[in-house]
Parts: sequence; C-alpha cells; structure tokens
Amino acid sequence: MRVIHFVTGGFSGGATQVALSLVRATQHEPDVESILVLRKKSHMPKQRVEALRQEGIRVYVVNNWLHLTTVFALVRLCHQLKPDVFVAHGFSEHLWGRLAAYLAGVPHIVQVEHNTKERYTRFRYWLSRKLNTVTDAIVGCSEGVRQVLLRRGYDADKCIAISNGIKPDPFIDEPVPASKRPNDIIMVARIAKQKDHRTLIEAIAILQQRHVNVKLHLIGKGKPRIVDGLKQQVQTLGLESQVEFAGFRSDVPELLKSTRIFVQCTHYEGMPLTLIEAMAAGCAVVGSQVPGVQEVIVEDSNGLTHRHQDAEHLADQLERLVKDDSLCDRLALSARQDALSHYTQTQMSQHYLNLFRDLQQGSSR
Repeated sequence: MRVIHFVTGGFSGGATQVALSLVRATQHEPDVESILVLRKKSHMPKQRVEALRQEGIRVYVVNNWLHLTTVFALVRLCHQLKPDVFVAHGFSEHLWGRLAAYLAGVPHIVQVEHNTKERYTRFRYWLSRKLNTVTDAIVGCSEGVRQVLLRRGYDADKCIAISNGIKPDPFIDEPVPASKRPNDIIMVARIAKQKDHRTLIEAIAILQQRHVNVKLHLIGKGKPRIVDGLKQQVQTLGLESQVEFAGFRSDVPELLKSTRIFVQCTHYEGMPLTLIEAMAAGCAVVGSQVPGVQEVIVEDSNGLTHRHQDAEHLADQLERLVKDDSLCDRLALSARQDALSHYTQTQMSQHYLNLFRDLQQGSSR
C-alpha cells in the first residue's frame, strides 16, 4: 500500500509534525510505503528537506505559485507515483490536495483537520463540502475538532477523531517533581494571532500586583509586528525583568522538565502537541477553556483551565499552583501519566494505519 501525505512545507505547525510522524512510523512496515509531499513555502528550510531525504524519507516538493498550479503539480505526481491513499493535512492544503487526488483517480482520499477554526471563504467552504462527497474519511486531530466538523454539517459516518501523539522518548526518565522546580512559567507556541499571549502577560502583571513572584518564558518565533506589540505590552506593564522572549529553542524537552508550570493560553486549537509534551515532562498545566484544550485537560484532575481571555481567572489558577505544592505535584503526576498512556505517536500512527488498511480492504470510490 502506497500512501501520500500532503502538507504545508512551513515545518512550524502541528500538521507538518503529525504528517512527518506518520511517514516515519511506516518506514519499517513491510506492506506500507509512505511518501511526504510538501507544498513549497517561501520560508521553507531547504536543509530540513535534505535532512529528511538523508533519513531515508521520500520527499517531494510542489510549487505554490497559484492554487491551480499546485493542483496540477499534484495530479502529475499522483499519476507518477500511483498512491492507494492520499492524505491531505491541514488548511488550505486539504482542499487542493483532495481536488488533485480526485482528478488523478486516487482510490482513497483522507482529509485531516488540524484545527477548530480556519479561514473559510464561501467558495472554500463550498468546495470543501463538494470534496467531502469523494472523501473516504475526515479525521479530526481531537474530539473537539470532530465536533466542529459535525457542526459544519459534515457526514457523521465519515468523521472520526484520532488524537495527536508525541514522541515519548525525551520524557521517559522520571522528572524532578514540579514543586521542586523554580516558580517559572513557560509557554511554547508560535507567536501568532491564534495564540493568546496578551492575556497571559496581563495575568503575570496581576500576579505582580499580588506580590506573587514568577518569571515567564515565551518560547517561539512570530511575525515582528506581533512580537513587537507584545514587547510593548510588557514594557508598559513594567514586566521587563519577569518576561523573556526566548525565540526558537531546540531544547524544548529539557526546558519543560525544568519548569514548574506550563500554560496553553490560546483562542483556538486542534490538539496542541506542546501541551502534551509539557504534561509528559511533569509540568503542572493550565489551559484556556477552548476546544482542543478542554479535551486534554480535565479540570482539577490533570490540570487547571481558565476562562477564555480572562486574565484575572488565569492569574488565580497560576497562583494556586505557585502556592500549593501538593496540588501542583498531584496534577503534574496525573498529567504525565495521561500523556504517556494516551497520547503517543505509536498509538496515533497505529490508528491511522488501521484506517488506511480498512480503506484498502474496502471498495474503491
């Protein structure tokens, strides 16, 4: 069985990481050949693509001049490679990928939706619904995403949830208890409109007013306009000594294992991999009450949640974890157990493989 995974070549988003994980997972499967097809981006690091090829992964890059030229390039590639299953990851790649797979006569088409909110125009929404009729399965990367798909009116028989998973290896060793770590807070995420860094920074200011001393580390890059706006907010609030903009870091697992509290402050999510990693690293976690996060964090069981865009409530939850060592350790231990039991790449990959094999054993479109 030959499977093509088509995804953006940006490398920074969860969709690309999930596609890569699925391709790697089948390298030693005798009956499955997985191929990665990236849609070229202006900032796509060529060295990353070459490194994947050196790793033994078959990688193709298609142009992104126009959506139509991307479709034509994919049609030609499908004719050349003759896949049994075409998996289109993320928005808007799932539109152009599914259209190309249909035009090329690929036997089975799968869409993977990686977020609960996307920029659908009327045309794109219409096209997505049309393509659903020739799509065999529509996968949400969490139950929250699946519920959003159902509310859009998608066919319930085609919509399934397969949770994202992490590579557990960096987190296997027993970590230092969260309460024994410095009172630091960390958020690992792209600095983008989707994320709610502004509310988190405001919560740090509220903690300062309450004389609760913490340091916030913001890991991740973003557009200068957005980063500069947040830095201005920090300066206005007088938090320069308490908030660090650390940019890209390659040692995220080590950072998580040495930090007491992880925050996923966001407007919407699919299923954030960094949240799962933080849980596996033994952090006490706090997340916004939005789909994609609420499915992972069970209130007062494996973490705490805060009302969306409510800095006061977020500050309350953070203060609880800073001041109550017993609560902090109990939630962190439960979170770690959940992450390593339910959200691994092995489990995710096996669910996808089962889906692909079931499709192949069934009838073609």
